Amino acid sequence: MVSTQSSQAQAWSPLRIAAYRNLWLALLAANIGTWMQTVGAQWLLVKTTDADTLVAAVQTASMLPILLFALPAGVLADAFDRRHLLISVQGFLAVVGVVLTVLTAIGHMGPALLLTLTFLLGTGQALTLPAWAAVIPQLVPREQIRSASSLGAISVNVARAIGPAVAGVLVAEAGVAVVFGVNAFTFLLFAFTLIRWRPESAKPTESPERFTAALRAGGRYVRYSPTLRRMLLRIVLFILPGSALWALLPIVASRRLGTSSHGYGLLLAALGIGAIVGGIALPKLRSRMSVSKLLGLAGLIFGLSLLDVATLDSLAAVAVALAPAGAAWVIVLANLNAEIQLFLPNWVRARGLAVYQVVFAGGQALGALAWGAVAQVIGLELTFIAAAAIMLLDAVALAMWPFPDLRDVDRQPAVIWPEVSLAVHPDPQAGPVLVTAAYKVRPEREREFMEAMRLVRDTRMRTGALRWGLFRVGEEPQRFVEVYRLATWDEHVRQHDNRFTGADRESEERAKTIADEGPRAWHLLPADTRAVHDAAAPSEGADEIGPRHQDTGASDRGTTGPDVGNDTVTRRM
Repeated sequence: MVSTQSSQAQAWSPLRIAAYRNLWLALLAANIGTWMQTVGAQWLLVKTTDADTLVAAVQTASMLPILLFALPAGVLADAFDRRHLLISVQGFLAVVGVVLTVLTAIGHMGPALLLTLTFLLGTGQALTLPAWAAVIPQLVPREQIRSASSLGAISVNVARAIGPAVAGVLVAEAGVAVVFGVNAFTFLLFAFTLIRWRPESAKPTESPERFTAALRAGGRYVRYSPTLRRMLLRIVLFILPGSALWALLPIVASRRLGTSSHGYGLLLAALGIGAIVGGIALPKLRSRMSVSKLLGLAGLIFGLSLLDVATLDSLAAVAVALAPAGAAWVIVLANLNAEIQLFLPNWVRARGLAVYQVVFAGGQALGALAWGAVAQVIGLELTFIAAAAIMLLDAVALAMWPFPDLRDVDRQPAVIWPEVSLAVHPDPQAGPVLVTAAYKVRPEREREFMEAMRLVRDTRMRTGALRWGLFRVGEEPQRFVEVYRLATWDEHVRQHDNRFTGADRESEERAKTIADEGPRAWHLLPADTRAVHDAAAPSEGADEIGPRHQDTGASDRGTTGPDVGNDTVTRRM
């Protein structure tokens, strides 16, 4: 059991690292500006016709770009220098912020234009989030990633406490254009801090993946990782009912409580203060409770807060009720963010985090739009009661279906195969490639072997395989052959080099121990791949030692072995 004092010390330890501290403070300023921007945009629309839908659409316009662009942004964050990418994006955001400020100041900011520029700001955020998340392991050691995740959540919620309150004052005293101008300045501040940061240069261990191949690889990893999919489902089940609060709180402040922008800022500040308290208390709570219990408790608290918002009609009472909701919000998101970041292997971390951001933003964007439409039909009170009921049911479901315990799962990189030694020299883009492995299994252990190979299948698919099959040899019934197909030879080399983890090695070793013999592997390459004894010696200084594979379709005409892309052939066990 970790002591309270050591837990709190560990929670703040990343801030002792100067580079992380400077960037964290700059990002805090940018987050404050973002919340000020949201308040200003929503308050511009709160008095318009169809305000329920338009105010909720501000959140949708902010989050929808993340839904659309976060996964490509994750690929870019893996392919380019992340620091340069972040600096360029902040420059773009500053330009959009200036345009927004000027057009608002001269009175030319209609709802359609406001939502369009908000969408552009959201696009910049979509490009920022995966790159920033992938930069954090460069700034802090692995054992401090949970603490860095908590500090990230605290940053967002300190901003939520400060930004709306400041925005409320500025809207009332100076106008919305000033709020937008402050937001534009915070982007420049973050860019300046990134320019001052000089990370240690590290030579890449391998060439970058091609964009489309990297995009497909990220999608395959999520598709064939049951644990990650379960984490993402947990986010959806919390975000969908929770988004009702963020989408409709301006309408609650204006219509039900009859308050001004000052009152709306107070409500958001109460949420932010509760979130800060939750973030500070999180290390102590983690030392006493499992992740599953923490998530269930947070869902229960958030659901009860939604009921309070539906029934209370006093500004002060609603503000008090919102503080626990802020704490619950940060407890859920900080825990899930840290668990996903620690679960993902290095080679796919930015893309995996991008998928997390897609799910998070998509849940908020679509949820906000849906709750806005529901509120127009059944009213605010019944809408909040419905959202609370869904949240409370989810908390009960979590008790029956706990969050996976990952403390003993080995996520460190692991080399589980020997280096490939071939008598031919395939071009990296040659393909398709078939890999086969033969095993001999006693009849009484066949069922156990097939169960073990189901886990092996998942490791193959999420690390590069397009198709997978397990077959019995008709002439030797005790012999099984694993066959899987990859798009290119480069994909298989990347499997060998850096895509497996310790958990993958455990799955492979289990299958090996069940079998009496094997695996004996073969690599089936396109027939025109040049053999060593036929290859002419490369010219001096030449990098290419074999003919580049021509994409003529010849390799698909049955010369490379069985067509594992045919579902009638690849019967999955």
